[in-house]
Amino acid sequence: MLKKVQLTNVHTGRKSTTVVDTSTDDKALVGSGKTPVETAEVSDIKGIDESIQRLTSKNHNLDDRVAMFNGLAKCFDRNIPIVKSFHLQANRVKSPRFRGLIAEVAHDLSQGEKMSDSMAKVKDVFTPDIIALIRAGEEAGRLPEVFRRIGGAQKKTSRILKKLKSGMIYPAVIICLGIGVVITMSFTLVPAMTKLYTSLESELPAATKAMMTFSDVLLKQPWLAAIPVIGMFLFFKNWGKISAIPAVQTLFLKLPVVNGLVRKSAAAVAFRTLALLIEANVRLATALEITAETSWHHHYKTFFEKVKLHILSGTTLPDAFLIESHWLGEDGRMICGLMETAAETGAGTELLNEIAEDYEDELDTAANQIDKLIEPVTIVILGSMVGLLIYAIYAPVFSLGDALLKKK
Repeated sequence: MLKKVQLTNVHTGRKSTTVVDTSTDDKALVGSGKTPVETAEVSDIKGIDESIQRLTSKNHNLDDRVAMFNGLAKCFDRNIPIVKSFHLQANRVKSPRFRGLIAEVAHDLSQGEKMSDSMAKVKDVFTPDIIALIRAGEEAGRLPEVFRRIGGAQKKTSRILKKLKSGMIYPAVIICLGIGVVITMSFTLVPAMTKLYTSLESELPAATKAMMTFSDVLLKQPWLAAIPVIGMFLFFKNWGKISAIPAVQTLFLKLPVVNGLVRKSAAAVAFRTLALLIEANVRLATALEITAETSWHHHYKTFFEKVKLHILSGTTLPDAFLIESHWLGEDGRMICGLMETAAETGAGTELLNEIAEDYEDELDTAANQIDKLIEPVTIVILGSMVGLLIYAIYAPVFSLGDALLKKK
């Protein structure tokens, strides 16, 4: 349930409003970050207002996670009580969801529940690898260090994702403009062109007929013009679910520019997770299982699952990597070589972190140039759309003379 908390500063009278996604008013006060010099008024957001608020509110993201874990690490380093540490994070996060879960976890901790057990209830925010790291940190008494490592790893991922998203803005705008031009011409130019060509009773190219049919449908049912807009909105909103489909992920690996970005991204996240888990003294088979579960690409999910099975059957880690190296693409042999070095030197976590850092550096470089990498694809798509429009409109012009002579 969404709750609106209006805070009023007792000294200045200045008001501010915060939305918290939680179940009770007391938790809403915690999630709002209320200070001793503020008064609060809590009200429920219900019905259509709640639906609109959820649709327009900021979703929980990596930035909130980074802010919370880094803030908790600083608080634990200074021996601030654990419940108070969570209370202090409410003003560091921005989304109603994160404010609510901070209040929920703080409440569970005040009831004597373990932090890892409380966070494990929020599966859409705290993934199994994070829960496993927190459990290991609780058992070893190294929570500040674990939180710093989680925050640092999430911060790197967040920075790269921001660069990739910003690089995709230009291609997205160009394609949207192209679709807008097609729809606009279907309402304006094409109807006039249809009247002219129909009166001449001349044979028209297939592209022109298709455009005329499309225009006729839009004129009779204008609401259909909203379908591409709604389709694009749903596409971008559900991109996470779409990109999780194995067939779509396999398609990514076949695209010339995208395949490298996909492999580097999946490998960086997976090997960073595995390194953190092993460094936190999580059992190797369990670490591989958690890494497989949290890998977003199905090739790497399958790779770590199969490596875990080899480990359980008594195979060494370098040999298990070598047997399944085909899942890692062109870099499979290189990674196997590093794992052999790790087995000889005992520097497994260092080399896993090195693999992750190398991929992150390459991703960082690619993210800075993503617009240049995607530009050729954008030009091809836009050129195809414009070329088809020009051909459909002007191809019949070249046969106008014959049609007029026949009519005479």
